[in-house]
Amino acid sequence: MTEKQKMLAGQAYDSRDPELLKAYHRARKLLQQYNTLYSENLEERDRILGELFEKKGSGVWIEAPFFCDYGEHISIGDNTFVNTNCIFLDNNKISIGRNGLIAPYVQIYTATHPLKASERIIGKGKDARYLTASQPVTIGDNVWIGGNTVIFPGVTIGDNVTIGAGSVVTKNIPDNVLAYGNPCRVIKEM
Repeated sequence: MTEKQKMLAGQAYDSRDPELLKAYHRARKLLQQYNTLYSENLEERDRILGELFEKKGSGVWIEAPFFCDYGEHISIGDNTFVNTNCIFLDNNKISIGRNGLIAPYVQIYTATHPLKASERIIGKGKDARYLTASQPVTIGDNVWIGGNTVIFPGVTIGDNVTIGAGSVVTKNIPDNVLAYGNPCRVIKEM
């Protein structure tokens, strides 16, 4: 398996693999272009997002600045709005449905590392590196995620969900609920 195949399969992989670094640098170039465009330059913004993402639905609006690792593992459905300063670490698939509202400073993480330093760091000195694995994140249709929310690797958020601001989403959230907190938990059905 290539390191990219390992990454997408949830296995430990080398994040400094040449193929992954090439994709990373490609994303950095596109993000730099996107984040410095005038907001009125809608056609160019749309073109860059179409090149950056695996799938971008119609009517997707992403405020600058926006940050991600690769971009090519992100799919966003029609009419979804992503506010300023969001970070999507797409070491694995990030799928966001239609009609989403993603507030400022939302962070979506797919990467994870072993908890014990002795298992996380391999090698010594200049040859030391860390182990990374990843799990996909899925967000359904008609979801509103409040500002400063952090979504952990492997989480699925159902359809028609509202996540309160400042939440830390560590577990799956079912359809049609309000959830918030640290850790995020279902407060009520809607």
